Amino acid sequence: MIRAAVATDVPVIRAMIRELAEYERAPHEAVATEEQLHVALFGAAPALFGLIAEDDTTGEPVGFAVWFLNFSTWRGTHGIYLEDLYVRPQARGGGHGKALLLELARIAVERGYSRVEWSVLDWNEPSINFYKSLGAVPMDEWTVYRLTGDALTAAGGN
Repeated sequence: MIRAAVATDVPVIRAMIRELAEYERAPHEAVATEEQLHVALFGAAPALFGLIAEDDTTGEPVGFAVWFLNFSTWRGTHGIYLEDLYVRPQARGGGHGKALLLELARIAVERGYSRVEWSVLDWNEPSINFYKSLGAVPMDEWTVYRLTGDALTAAGGN
């Protein structure tokens, strides 16, 4: 049901990223190209890693997770930051999302990483409830900040 992504998965990963962006009400923000994803996932120095959830009967991709390493200076170990987790609507409720998260947890434990973390939109109650059912806890005392676009350019001195 869950396997590592391979280079030929890039088109379907990009398609599911677009589907996720539409679900999250921000399709205009999903501008990554297949070429960018291919380099990030399979280039000389991969910065991104991927998992594919397949339908048990057809073998068709029905979901994905992409992640990268972060590092905790307090714990002195890497962790996994889950950038995207998505299961296509027709496959939801089949255990694919849980299987993807459990595989990430397995990878973290196997490699000695200290955590798996991600962000979720405040309005996404189905996902929030799902994550809590697995024992995940919200980091309510933290607020995510982001520099992007003109603000990033200004801060970067360009």
